[in-house]
Amino acid sequence: MNKTNTGGGNLPVQPPATKRLYLENDHCFEAEATVVAVRENSIAFDQTCFYPGGGGQPSDDGSVMFHSGEVLEVVSAQADPDEIIWHLCRSTPPSGVAGQQAKLTLNRERRLALMRYHTVLHVLNTVALREYGGWITGVQIGSDYSRIDFKIEGFSAALCSELEQKVNAVLNENHAVTSYFIPEEKFLKREDLLRTLEVKPPVSHGRVRVVEIQGFDAQACGGTHVRNTAEVGKFSVFRTENKGKINKRLYVRLASRKD
Repeated sequence: MNKTNTGGGNLPVQPPATKRLYLENDHCFEAEATVVAVRENSIAFDQTCFYPGGGGQPSDDGSVMFHSGEVLEVVSAQADPDEIIWHLCRSTPPSGVAGQQAKLTLNRERRLALMRYHTVLHVLNTVALREYGGWITGVQIGSDYSRIDFKIEGFSAALCSELEQKVNAVLNENHAVTSYFIPEEKFLKREDLLRTLEVKPPVSHGRVRVVEIQGFDAQACGGTHVRNTAEVGKFSVFRTENKGKINKRLYVRLASRKD
C-alpha cells in the first residue's frame, strides 16, 4: 500500500475527491489548483483539467508549474476508487508543496485531437447502431487514429463505404455538441443512451453524464468532445479486421486540420 502524505510530513491523509473541471468545460486546458497530497511521483489537487482516462479515451498529459517557477512534466493522470485524480510526474515533486497553488496545463494539441476522435466515434457508433444494428464491443481512442469494434452482421466493403458517407454527412450538418447530467434513476429508464451492452457508464454521486449531439444523438459518456461536429474534419476508415464471426474492427482516421 502506497503512503500518501502532504509532501512535507509523514502523516497519512485521505485527500478529498478531485473536482473534474473538464466535465463542465471540455475546453478547459489550464487551471489553478491547490496541492492536497503527494504520493511518490504523483500529486493530487483539489481540482483538475486533466482527464484521467476511461471510455476508450486515454488520460491527458501536460505540466504543472509551482509558484516557485519549478515545472514538472505530467505524463498521465489516473482516478482511484475514491475519485481522487493522481497526476503522475516524470520527476519527484519538490518537498513541502502541500497547500501550495500550482498551474496545470494540458498538452492542448493532443487533447483537441482526442476530442475530435471521441466525437466522431459517437457519430459512427450511432449510425452503426441505427442503420446496421451494430453494438460496440471495444474502442481505443488515439490522437493520430482510433479503432472501434462492432458486433455487426453482414459487414462488407460496401457497408464500410456507406458508413463513411453517412458519418461525414452528419459531421457536415454542423450539430452543436453539449453535455449535461441526469439522475441515475432516469438513466436506467433510457436504453437509448447506451451504445455497448458490456460496459456500463460511470455513475458519480447518483448522476450520469450525457453528451448530446443536438438534433442527432445523445449517449452516456464521461469523455471530452468538440463544440460542433464541423470541428471534427473529414472521416475515413483506412483498415478493417475480423475479430470473430460477426465482430469487426474498424481503424479510422481524421483529415488533419488546424485548430
